[in-house]
Amino acid sequence: MQLTNKAKKDILNFVLERVSNISDKEYQKRVWIRGEGPECDDFTETVCHFFDDGDPIIENYKDFEITDSQYVLLTKFRDEFRGFSRKYDFPQEFIDTPEWAKIMKLAKEILKAFNYQKNVR
Repeated sequence: MQLTNKAKKDILNFVLERVSNISDKEYQKRVWIRGEGPECDDFTETVCHFFDDGDPIIENYKDFEITDSQYVLLTKFRDEFRGFSRKYDFPQEFIDTPEWAKIMKLAKEILKAFNYQKNVR
């Protein structure tokens, strides 16, 4: 099935929103740990959404009009995040670790490379 340009943009924005949540420690504390809304999200859901939608984007990055430098950053982030998510399950265990700080830093680099601003609802 061929995706429309709008569908590709929506999918990419969905993945970038997950990356934004990964970059934001206050969001993680509020939503993932304390379960305060209005968002309904947790770490496991973020991991699943990122890989389910992010891997196809990375595999077909030219179709999503992603530059080579953005592709390199996304690939590096994906690889680091995959290893991290296999090691940790609960944000309470990792939110203040140096490993998570590295993941958040990589996420912020992606947001900057894509000039992404999260829509506040």
